Amino acid sequence: MTAYLARPDKPALAYRYRPGRGPTIVFLPGYRSDMEGGKATALDAWAAREGRAMLRLDYSGCGASEGSFVDHDLDHWREDVLDAITAFASQGPLLLVGSSMGGWLALLVALALPERVKALVGIAAAPDFTDWGFSADVVALLERDGRIEEPSDYSDTPDVTTHAFWRSGQGNLLLANEIAFDGPVRLLQGQLDETVPTSIALRLSRALRSADVQITLIKDGDHRLSRPEDIDLLIATVAHLLEARC
Repeated sequence: MTAYLARPDKPALAYRYRPGRGPTIVFLPGYRSDMEGGKATALDAWAAREGRAMLRLDYSGCGASEGSFVDHDLDHWREDVLDAITAFASQGPLLLVGSSMGGWLALLVALALPERVKALVGIAAAPDFTDWGFSADVVALLERDGRIEEPSDYSDTPDVTTHAFWRSGQGNLLLANEIAFDGPVRLLQGQLDETVPTSIALRLSRALRSADVQITLIKDGDHRLSRPEDIDLLIATVAHLLEARC
């Protein structure tokens, strides 16, 4: 059952947390996504069977959390994750699993909690997508109108991007410099992904300071990587890290 984390002067966050053996798995959804997606729920079900601790949440303005989506940005969502970790997994090691934009947030959280985050899994991780994913024309529209709306591949309602979100992304760019994370990183990337190019996984691998970075390319995989075989790969990847590395 969904519960809510009340916070002074901030929207209440919808979350699901289950205590268990550590490290605590923290699932971070993508842009406009939520904690009830197929990857998150399948990983949570596996964690329940294995007695593993797991935390998932909806960012402010997303899913069942309070707030309006257009009022929030990458900085707010990073703080949401840190608040949830403080509330429910304040001690012990963490394994972060980030999908698309959630992969960017996972990196930012790992940099904020360097002593606690032991491993990262990125599913079509999309760090810096406000940089490589936005043309000069789109940026000009954002600066002129404050927001843009585009058809969504995953929803009947359009994708909305605000200038405030773009600006917060530009303030959190990572790929041009060394990313000071030394733990194991596993990047799952579909070669048919039309949202995040395979080149981003390669750039991320080069930027990470860790020597233990592996990219798994799924030849017929798309951006979502939510087919049964994709989810099996995700669970196997997380299980291996928990058993062998953490």
